[in-house]
Amino acid sequence: MAANNQSANGAVSPLRMLARRIRRAYRDEVGPVEQALLVAWSAFGVTFGITRAITYWLHVGHGPVGGGIVIGGRHVHHYNLGIALLAAVGAIALRGKELHRHHPLTATAYGSGTALIVDELALLIDLQDVYWAQEGRRSVDAAIGLIAAGGIYLAGAPFWHRAAEECVRTSVEAASGRLSDLAGTAA
Repeated sequence: MAANNQSANGAVSPLRMLARRIRRAYRDEVGPVEQALLVAWSAFGVTFGITRAITYWLHVGHGPVGGGIVIGGRHVHHYNLGIALLAAVGAIALRGKELHRHHPLTATAYGSGTALIVDELALLIDLQDVYWAQEGRRSVDAAIGLIAAGGIYLAGAPFWHRAAEECVRTSVEAASGRLSDLAGTAA
């Protein structure tokens, strides 16, 4: 087991050891509920970020002439995709098999669908397309980013604490020349 973590000179690789320790911490600390929450919050953050990047890219003149998704000459706002994703998640929750209810793809669809809706919340609330209005756009983006990061942290707090402990442990052991594998044997 330790041989997989050793370099040519017989020393244990700190990065490989850290990766193994963090994987072990994830397996030990993250159950099915926490995993679904982590996946959903991660999907929310990634989808929100990618959506903002794509809409900015379209806003500055790249992409199709109509800007974004156009069906039958009509612009389709991305919150509609979010509603469709949440409807699919709802259908799975109501009639899906247990396996599908707890599947990471279901959690991903939930987080992504929510992000697509939240990104256009001003349009839904005001019923006006104020997506690019300057007032408050940066603060809203920052707030959504912080909410996503906070959700990812809170969903797996025990794991994040253990991962931080493993980072410190591995750094101290590597610096002192006492790096050991998961079984606790010295290098």
